[in-house]
Parts: sequence; structure tokens; C-alpha cells
Amino acid sequence: MRRSVFLFFVAMLCTQTSLASVAPPKVHIQSLGDLPVVVMTPYDEKANADTAVNAAFARAKKDGKRVLIDLGGNWCTDCIVLANVLELPEIKTFVGAHYEVVSVDVGRYDKNLQVQKRFGFGKRLEGVPSVLIANPDGTLVNRGHTAALIDARSMTPQGIANWLALWVK
Repeated sequence: MRRSVFLFFVAMLCTQTSLASVAPPKVHIQSLGDLPVVVMTPYDEKANADTAVNAAFARAKKDGKRVLIDLGGNWCTDCIVLANVLELPEIKTFVGAHYEVVSVDVGRYDKNLQVQKRFGFGKRLEGVPSVLIANPDGTLVNRGHTAALIDARSMTPQGIANWLALWVK
């Protein structure tokens, strides 16, 4: 049984690694303890989410990028960690080259629910941050993996960079 579980995880790792068509950036810090805190409130609570998401899709179509929609709340530690990892220069450059990014405040799972519904999610997300990655035509490409960063505080910055690289076209 142990061997079959081990082989399953090795197969999953190989499958996920083969999804990446672009090498992730090499992150200069190794642990979140070294992460500078630049962003404390990554989500604009007064923003019009529909306008922001539509603008990101328009830019993505023009620039040939995918859209990265970060659904979260300013109360969420993992959301703040993710926002600060995204601000690391090497990750910011990488993400900017491949994605149009939009952050959407979901409050306490009671705001901007229409954004998640647009991609087939019901009233409740698995957790936040939930990261939706879509093609410019609106097709979600990371279905089944949108909650991968909900425990961002237990990941390394390089692990987050590696995950982001998986979805680059």
C-alpha cells in the first residue's frame, strides 16, 4: 500500500511538472520569514469587481496573456502572504510577463460572488485566496486547482512561483 501511495504521488508530481511550459523564476528568498511585508490590504474593498475583471480580460486579449484572478479578503493572512510574494521583483516580473492580474475582494465570502459564479463556482469558495487562471476567452484553465494557495503561509516563495509557472501557456 505504501508503495502504491508513493508511486501515485510521484506520478502526480511528474504530471504537474510536465504542465509547466515555462521555467519559474528563481526566488531570492527561501522562507516566508524573510518576506518583506509591502502590501497589507491587497484587495480594494470599494472597487467594482466586474469592471476590473472585464478590463483584465480586455488587456489579456490584446497582449496574449492569461488572466489571474485573485479572490480574497484583507482579513486573510494567506491572502496577504500571497500578495507580498507576488510583489517580489522576480515574481512580479514573471507574473507581469505572463498574466493580467486582478484582485477581487470577496469580503467574508459575501461580496462579488458573481465573479466566481462566472466560472462555475457556487456561493462558497473552498477558501481564500482562490486563484482563477483563465484564457483571454474566459475559459478557466486551472479548474480543480483554484484553492492550491489557500495555505500560502505554509509554502515557500519558490513553491508559489513554481505553481504560478504551471499555468503559463
